[in-house]
Amino acid sequence: RDHGYNVFTGLNLAQADINYNGIYCRSRSGVNVRMDTLDLLFTYNAGEQTLNQVYLYRTLDRYIPILNSYRSFALSEDKFRTNLMLRINNVATPDFQLIPTTQPEKLQAIFHEWGGKLVSKPLDGWGGIGVTKVESENTLKSLIAYAEKKNTQWFYVERLIDYDKTDFRVDIVNGEYLGCYGRKAPKGEWKTNISSGGSVFLRDPEPAVIDLAKRATAATGLDIAGVDIIYDRATETYRVLEVNGIPAFATPEQEKLGLTFNARKVELIIELIVSRVNQQSATKQPDNHLTIVQDNVIPIAQCVA
Repeated sequence: RDHGYNVFTGLNLAQADINYNGIYCRSRSGVNVRMDTLDLLFTYNAGEQTLNQVYLYRTLDRYIPILNSYRSFALSEDKFRTNLMLRINNVATPDFQLIPTTQPEKLQAIFHEWGGKLVSKPLDGWGGIGVTKVESENTLKSLIAYAEKKNTQWFYVERLIDYDKTDFRVDIVNGEYLGCYGRKAPKGEWKTNISSGGSVFLRDPEPAVIDLAKRATAATGLDIAGVDIIYDRATETYRVLEVNGIPAFATPEQEKLGLTFNARKVELIIELIVSRVNQQSATKQPDNHLTIVQDNVIPIAQCVA
């Protein structure tokens, strides 16, 4: 609003009215907004949306600018496609294999080729859910049996990296480095995810880490990203573990630890939105439509689930 744009809040794709005239959502103020004519839509909770909402997210991505775009978000949700894109763009990741579950013998061969150690991951998902470290024949057999029982299509596996059980989470907005913190696995564990019991600590990244995060973000096409990076002690190189399309804001508890870049993150996001809307206005008659809603902690732009 400070930049002269109309702002519609509280838009909910789960309650959209969809017909031959377009896709409509009612704003918090009661305005019936035609979504496919907005100058820009900013969504920050796509991972929590229903399949119907995601379908509309994908549809709108063909007609209006969205941050992040559906194409980039969908890429970041798929671990294999993300890592393949990173490798194509010369961004270091763990070695990986995608193997049909109809070929368990190939999985066994990779297991032995990698020294009897690998990590199995679901293609999608977050928080370390479903991620399994395989270091024995028995665990490998259990993984194969589980895949047969669940009738899954693929084994997605990565080479187990020798690292110090910590990682870097680097936040990037519009190609600019925002901030970084570290995560540490609990004693005796190996997953650093907060949802798996990991803890947050202050961490200053060296330039190589920031550069890697920027290149990973650019490769995936994300405007806003959180890049997870570890240090491979065997090869003495940094490697990208994951690129997140919905990086979390610091919680009040984390802010007390010194993670104080929430306000700057909001500033960069607003600058990005205004820049993209201005670009849109340069190519068409501006409608001065912009979608911004209120997050439950600090003001950010998003489409509510």
